[in-house]
Amino acid sequence: MVTEQVINRIYGKKRGWCFTPKDFLDLGSQEAVWQTLSRLVEKGLIRKVLRGVYEYPVKSRIQEGYVSPSPDTVAQAIARTNGWTILPDENTAMTILGLTTQISARWIYLTDGPNKKYSMDTLTIEFKRAPLRETSKLSRNSAILVHGIKGLGMDHINDESLNKLAAYLPPSGWKKTIQECRIVNGWVLETIKKAAAISCSMEAGND
Repeated sequence: MVTEQVINRIYGKKRGWCFTPKDFLDLGSQEAVWQTLSRLVEKGLIRKVLRGVYEYPVKSRIQEGYVSPSPDTVAQAIARTNGWTILPDENTAMTILGLTTQISARWIYLTDGPNKKYSMDTLTIEFKRAPLRETSKLSRNSAILVHGIKGLGMDHINDESLNKLAAYLPPSGWKKTIQECRIVNGWVLETIKKAAAISCSMEAGND
């Protein structure tokens, strides 16, 4: 039954997962999937965050109800359903990495798709068609680190920012990132290496 299969797929994901009907079209017809998602919204199992975009919401630990959906996760769902490659611009990457305390009202992504804007609550998710150039051959995590570090700037790299960068990836993830980032500016690569060293030393200290 389509409904049961859709529910099982949703439950198999972590809370906070954003998705569109296309993520379930292997389970049934478009009409059946749409009807199933509409019923699940009515039951409160999932919620609609944009037209055609849904979330398996995260329960709030502070107050009754759910936390706001992650704009980055919503952006990834939109890109996935449209077949776009996206990467956050420097300011958005800084937000994702926790390198800024400012609450951004605009989440901007560079894409090989068309220029598009989506309004969600009090913020805007914007896709800008642009060549990805230096980061085109990097994995998503590596590209986010490069964009975020560049956005922060060499003069603002300090112990606090390095610790935040170190927390972005598990120790096992840094080797791949360092290998991929050999093509980027020297000071950016050196910053990544420092963050990796901190991440690995923190793991060693917990053993």
